Order: sequence, then structure tokens, then C-alpha cells
Amino acid sequence: MSDFSRRDFVHGLMGLAAGGTLLLPRGVQATPASGTLGAYGAFLEAEKQQEAAPPMGKKWAATEDNILGPYYRKGAPFRAKITPPLEAGTVLLIRGRVWGLDTRKPLAHAVLDIWQANAKGRYDNDDPKNPPAANLFLNRARLLTDETGYYEFETVHPGAYQTGPNEWRPAHIHYLVRHPRYKDLITQLYFTGDPHNKTDQFIKQSLIIDLEKKKVGGGTYESGTFNIVLAPA
Repeated sequence: MSDFSRRDFVHGLMGLAAGGTLLLPRGVQATPASGTLGAYGAFLEAEKQQEAAPPMGKKWAATEDNILGPYYRKGAPFRAKITPPLEAGTVLLIRGRVWGLDTRKPLAHAVLDIWQANAKGRYDNDDPKNPPAANLFLNRARLLTDETGYYEFETVHPGAYQTGPNEWRPAHIHYLVRHPRYKDLITQLYFTGDPHNKTDQFIKQSLIIDLEKKKVGGGTYESGTFNIVLAPA
């Protein structure tokens, strides 16, 4: 071993086995920096502030609720990417802030449960004969808002799916938003231009957002903002 002795290493392992505190061994150096985000960092922050602006310009009201649906699962992992690696579909970036209706201030550390169908309109648990493993969560995640109430996640544009002979659910993303001082909110996010919006029995106009196509590298992705206002408990 190079910068610290084998004795230090063994003592550290013994401490863990005995329920001791995890400590860095003697002689370990800080990880060196390799630069800063510079202009790109400033660009990201400006984009974050612009696209997640507070819901001003209209009457302040709590975000409307929507049905839970049959496919919710508890215990999804905390991560910022909803879909598995290389998931098929149009890449979609959703960002926004969670606000308190009473204070009109952003809410830090709100918990968002996010779940959705894949690009073909299938959920990971929509086949009772082939349920997912208990620890496998596809197209699901939980998020925490930061100190400015901001959240962001990457996914793919969900597909519509048929619920009856002549009934379709439009593309949508499910939300369950919780904060200790506010009422839990169960809602859904919809997208302008979906052909099934006009016939869906559950959709609410206030939950429909516009999407913008953006270019990055040699490809494109969709981007949208969904701000959430919670009613006090």
C-alpha cells in the first residue's frame, strides 16, 4: 500500500466491524481539482433561473390534483434520471420549482415521487402475470428539491395507451409531492398537442405544459417547465 500503511487499513476495518466511526486513514490527500465549469456553469445557472421562474403573471393557486392511477409503487430510488440507461424514446427534460401557496416562497426538501409509462405506453407493473422484482423500478424515481425549491429530471416522452375500446390516455407523467408543512399533492403532467388530450376524462387544462425542442451535440431533446404550488396543511 502506498500512502498509508497496511496497519492503518486493518485498524480501519476493525473499527467498522466493531461499529466504530468511519474515518479516512492517515496520509490520504484531498482529491485535486481539475478546473471549473466557467462560462458553461454560468449558462446552466441562467437557464435554470429562466425556465424555473415562479408562477407569476397569473392568480396564485394550489396546483390541481389528478387521479393516482393503478400503477403507483412505493419505495422508488432517489435519482435524477427516471428511465434506465439507453431507454428508447425522445429524451425529455422536466424542471421546475415547488412553492408554498401561503408564503409564495420556494420549498426546500420537498419529496417528489415520479412515475410514468415508457415510450410504448407500458408501465413496469402493468402485467399482473409478470410483476417486476421488488427492488427493480423502471421509469420511476424520487427527487428532493434543493434549497431554492428547484427540481429537475431526465426521462423519455411517455407513450399514450388504450384503456377501453375507444378510450386512450394521453401522454402523462405522475407526481406525488410531499412536504411536512403542506398537503400531499397527487397530480399528473400533460403536454400540449397530444391528440388524446381532448377526449381524456381525467385531464385538467392547468396541468398541460408546452415543450420546446432543443439541440445538443448532434441530437435534440424536449424541455419543459412544471412549477408546483402546494396548499398548507
